[in-house]
Amino acid sequence: MPTTHTQSVLTLPTTAAPAVLSLEARLAAVEAAITVALDEAAVAYEVRTAHIPTTPVDLADVVTLPLTPTLQPSAPYASPVAALLHHAQLRLLTDGWCAGSQVREDGARCLYGAIRVEAAGDRSLEARGLEVLMDAIRSQFSDADSVPTFNDRWADGRVPMRILGQAAALADNRGQ
Repeated sequence: MPTTHTQSVLTLPTTAAPAVLSLEARLAAVEAAITVALDEAAVAYEVRTAHIPTTPVDLADVVTLPLTPTLQPSAPYASPVAALLHHAQLRLLTDGWCAGSQVREDGARCLYGAIRVEAAGDRSLEARGLEVLMDAIRSQFSDADSVPTFNDRWADGRVPMRILGQAAALADNRGQ
């Protein structure tokens, strides 16, 4: 008996030629890959640094003026009350800020003490400066009842000095 051989032909699936992607499609694919990589890096960073304690920094509290008297800029305000408050802020920046007294032995002053010394005995100017300062304080801290009690509630002078600068701008806007 003769044997017959059947020959089988192996057929491979035919694949179409790869599609040519447009530039926009390639850029979208790269952007998606980079986004995934950045998300993974962000998660890895958070995991690696979770044990490190951090305190947020209020950038409004960062002092950017030079601290030496010879490098102080000239007063940017022409009105007397605004100039007084600006000079009081500069005095606190150069001599230091304190709480609990008008002036310390080392020359540091509170808000009231800085305004008083800069007013140079002009009680009317001093009173108008304190009035504008109190308006600036109350705009953000409605429970404040006086400049000295507001000054003494802080552990450092960043907020009082910032409010003093805002009061100078307020006085200038009012033309005082």
